[in-house]
Amino acid sequence: MRTALVIGTGLIGTSAALALHARGVQVFLEDHDQAQARTAAALGAGIAEAPPGPVDLAIVAVPPAHVATALAEAMRRGVARAYLDVASVKGGPRRELEAAGCDLSRYLGTHPMAGKERSGPLAAAADLFEGRPWVLTPPRDGDTEVLNLALELVALCRAVPVVMDADAHDRAVALVSHTPQLLSSLVAARLKGADETAVRLCGQGIRDVTRIAASDPAMWIDILSANPGPVADVLAEVAADLDETVRSLRALESDDKDARGAGADGIEDVLRRGNAGRERVPGKHGTAPAVYENVAVYIGDQPGELARIFADAGRAAVNIEDVRIEHATGQQAGFIQLMVEPQAVPVLTAELRERGWSIRQ
Repeated sequence: MRTALVIGTGLIGTSAALALHARGVQVFLEDHDQAQARTAAALGAGIAEAPPGPVDLAIVAVPPAHVATALAEAMRRGVARAYLDVASVKGGPRRELEAAGCDLSRYLGTHPMAGKERSGPLAAAADLFEGRPWVLTPPRDGDTEVLNLALELVALCRAVPVVMDADAHDRAVALVSHTPQLLSSLVAARLKGADETAVRLCGQGIRDVTRIAASDPAMWIDILSANPGPVADVLAEVAADLDETVRSLRALESDDKDARGAGADGIEDVLRRGNAGRERVPGKHGTAPAVYENVAVYIGDQPGELARIFADAGRAAVNIEDVRIEHATGQQAGFIQLMVEPQAVPVLTAELRERGWSIRQ
């Protein structure tokens, strides 16, 4: 791939353009908002002007509701040898293109499984896709050259290609992406009118659950409008579980011993099913999830503390598998949770204590 045209210079489009430009591809940028395209160009994503002739690949990075229109217009203009989109929904745009009579032999629907809570070119990063799955949904009669260009794009962005059927993809993202967004927003919405005293008690658990609730509502309305059925199907199952959980909790309030026992059984069932589902979430590098132990260390909120604790862990020859920070309420301090292999816990704990760190038991 020598040349590419990115249509839509938001987070995903600009990130792809940055990755391609960094690896020697000449990238042209197009957006209905010329100021946004110029911003992406100023960041080093490419040139904010029309290409002089057909490029190797056109990447349509617009909201799902506008994908088919943007693709059809690009095909009509003949701007590229091959076309793909990066929208988070795949079945609907393809059916719209078919209904419009577009030549789909030069098109392939894709979806990079990466993003941020922030949108727009200023949130973009050339490494946004590194190590992330990038779904390709080639039709059975698709052109090999188009697939090869899509695979080259994925490789240049250092992502991991995953081939799926378009409708199967839409059902999958409804489960692992779109429904979690709504559930996060529903939990966060409970905080809007909550008493200030209650909000002050927020800890790491509520921060984890509500992190993605900070996402742009307009962006998510576009996404959910393009995939409402599969998301509603998942939410209906969640609603059934919620109804049963509410009944179980009410039963725990009962004076009847048998009712309380049934309520406890109901709560245990949903918690254990949650355990089983969580165990299926891939671990590091997409491998099976490993069991790590947590070493919680008291840490001050000042420059250099994180670097110092990582350096001390390195001196102990312990690999930090994952890390989380739990901020203390009303203090310029908190706990850093270092996830390590179980056999490394005593070695790391001893080394950190020797170097003056306070370990939470």
